[in-house]
Amino acid sequence: MKRILLTIAYDGTRYSGWQKQKNPDVITVEGELTKALQQLFKKPELEIIGASRTDAGVHALGQRAILDVETTMPVERLPLAIRSFLPEDIVVTKAEEVADTFHPRFDCVKKTYEYRFWNSPVKNPKERLYSAYVQKPMDIGRMNEGAKAFIGTHDFAAFCAAGAQVSTTVRTIFDCHVEQNGESVRMYVTGDGFLYNMVRIIAGTLLAVGTGKLEPEAVAGIIAGCDRTKAGQTAEPQGLTLVEIFYV
Repeated sequence: MKRILLTIAYDGTRYSGWQKQKNPDVITVEGELTKALQQLFKKPELEIIGASRTDAGVHALGQRAILDVETTMPVERLPLAIRSFLPEDIVVTKAEEVADTFHPRFDCVKKTYEYRFWNSPVKNPKERLYSAYVQKPMDIGRMNEGAKAFIGTHDFAAFCAAGAQVSTTVRTIFDCHVEQNGESVRMYVTGDGFLYNMVRIIAGTLLAVGTGKLEPEAVAGIIAGCDRTKAGQTAEPQGLTLVEIFYV
């Protein structure tokens, strides 16, 4: 038996998130990947465990998942072998054998997300599925000043959507910054873990800072206050991409 760690990239536009649902009519990334692996290995009982449960419309470049399977196939050949079984918007980019004790969620040490805004007087139709559109000018300097407050270990209760089932809302953020390239504004955040909708709420809060609705120095107070109503709105899902999951 081999435990195989997969790296998966996908366009989440047409999916109801990563996690497989009980209703077979609901299309998910995990569901499509599981079916493809079952067909490839001819094992209908095969299941996978993912590292991160991305929401509907959210994309990934570095999602991770494991499967346990008896196979003589060289592991490194799996990405090519599975390609014909997958839809075009899901790609396995890498496969590697790991220890049978490895777990994609519990062994994760940090994750990096990207959030994209398209900041322009007019919309760009090519960006509509991958960026949140903002017409009002965004001040990147102000956003980076506000972003500094997120770095460190804090109680992020103000940045957690209702309904999250977690034992603690304390998380550590290693980096949070904003970059601009023409009309594309991108926020990057790396942390040891994230609460439900946390990255999208951080993005919405920094958007409020960048457009003058919040002062940069207000962010630290919002974090300390642990009041969700004081933080920004939850940014739209299509702007979010899971970039990478780190294990070492």
